[in-house]
Amino acid sequence: MNGPPPATAQAEDDAETVAQSLEQPELFARLYDRYAPDIHRYAARRLGDAAADDITADTFLVAFRIRSRYDLARPSARPWLYGIAGNLIGKQRRAEVRALKALARTGHDPVAASWSETWVEHTDIRIDAQGPLAGALAALTAGDRHVLLLVAWADLTYQEVAEALDIPVGTVRSRLNRARRKVRTALGADPAFVGDTAEVV
Repeated sequence: MNGPPPATAQAEDDAETVAQSLEQPELFARLYDRYAPDIHRYAARRLGDAAADDITADTFLVAFRIRSRYDLARPSARPWLYGIAGNLIGKQRRAEVRALKALARTGHDPVAASWSETWVEHTDIRIDAQGPLAGALAALTAGDRHVLLLVAWADLTYQEVAEALDIPVGTVRSRLNRARRKVRTALGADPAFVGDTAEVV
């Protein structure tokens, strides 16, 4: 059989790859090859392409340095890597909020260019919604925004977000529910329909 193994098979051997890399450091490159594009895409949506290059490189550098502390009971390294990336993005929180506020105010920001690639099929709607959405995201607390974007942009499950941020799943649910409610209210949703959405991914 030709071609790469399925994603599930790849994830199942992440822990083994990390363990083996302790003796054979070059094997850690497998995780980079597997996850760097996703981490870069996520960072670009949060901070723009220029910052995403640094965030991605630093994420894997940090992961390599602390790989001996990786929990080998977790087969997939994906949440761990997003957690590291999130911490690095958090250090640039002011830059992210500044970019979101600029987008909300002017309707144009460098970060928006990285969004257009994935929203291209709804370009007109996206352009109209960018400003209000950016303003709503900027108004969230860092913790709420991080949980919301890990679910919405990184497609992490509640359990994966919990692992990434080292918080209980219940905290993930409450932060996500609060963030969604605030964003929907900011975007003009009828308060009668802005209810508990914590069970909806």
